[in-house]
Amino acid sequence: MSELNTEREQRVTPLELFFDLVFVFGFTQVTTVLSNDPTWQGLEHGLLIFVALWWAWAAYAWLTNSIDPDEEAVWGSLLVAIAAMFIAALAVPEAFGRHGVVFGVAFLIVILVQVALFVLASASRGDRDLVAAIARISPSSLGGALLILVAGFVSTDLKPLFWLAGLVVALLLPLLVPSQGWRVRPAHFVERHGLIVIIAIGESLVAIGLGARDTGLTAGVIVAALLGLAVAASFWLAYFDFFPQRAQQLLFDRSGEQQAALARDTYTYLHLPMVAGIVLFAFAMKETLAHVGDVLDTVPAVCLAGGSALYLFAYVAVRWRVARSARGGRLVAALACLLLIPVALTAPAIAALAALTAVWVALHAYELIWWREARAEVREQRVPASAS
Repeated sequence: MSELNTEREQRVTPLELFFDLVFVFGFTQVTTVLSNDPTWQGLEHGLLIFVALWWAWAAYAWLTNSIDPDEEAVWGSLLVAIAAMFIAALAVPEAFGRHGVVFGVAFLIVILVQVALFVLASASRGDRDLVAAIARISPSSLGGALLILVAGFVSTDLKPLFWLAGLVVALLLPLLVPSQGWRVRPAHFVERHGLIVIIAIGESLVAIGLGARDTGLTAGVIVAALLGLAVAASFWLAYFDFFPQRAQQLLFDRSGEQQAALARDTYTYLHLPMVAGIVLFAFAMKETLAHVGDVLDTVPAVCLAGGSALYLFAYVAVRWRVARSARGGRLVAALACLLLIPVALTAPAIAALAALTAVWVALHAYELIWWREARAEVREQRVPASAS
């Protein structure tokens, strides 16, 4: 058994939290992209940028899950990555415009530091299996980052194609290689992803606050802000009520390649639509508060209901990945959110938001009643402090 498997689980460090804040700033900038261009093209650009940011964040989540970020060499390298990521985040609003090259160079540095640090740290520990695992996906990571950099030099019409190609190379090609050799510290891995979710939810609250500030606190705005708060709280409750405890137990119950594959699928891939749903809702709330009594434009209306649908469908996908079952209240609620899109396209924004809130309230009422015994059982379970 390798050193990485026998080490005691550690809590998320303050440096990791600081690192996450820089990425969430990037997510906030995606909301700015959508607000500046609330069209299908703007949505396309915003989602491509978001997926790139998530890919980079997930890569570092795996890195700091395997090595101690407080080690001096690691600490210094992470600061370099933080600086590069901050520059990339600053360039996000014009990533498909005049700052495309700036974003591409900074983003490439972020990926280069992650790959180099992972290889050097693993090699110094003598973990050949992990070094081999990193070597298998490094070409796709670096190739994807290079394609995003190249996008900064091509014509406007071709930029999205290069971005899409880069993301396909970086995110999908690793699925074609074996997941053996990867190490997972379940408690740390679960906590790290839970924190990025709660920070993203906090970003949605900031969007609500900024929208209310820019519009003024009329009665309609206050009601809409409270409804938005209820939806944000619903995101939180749907995740933190018992999902982390159950997911952590599932990871502890597995080992080796099965454990790594479950962590990859549940967190690296299926948390992407969760956080994307939160970001889309944050953008839609800014537009809702600016047009409380009006019908929303097409893209904000789709994002208002579609963000929640995307968030809930991610849980449906997780359930399918674990149990090969798709039934349940969250599937019904996700479909109900999709059915609200025509409502959001025709009814005043505050009415559509109220209907969305009602769907969330109904879901929580169902889960709190129907699953109360299962929730209590999960909460009573004591997950071991270290991986076996």
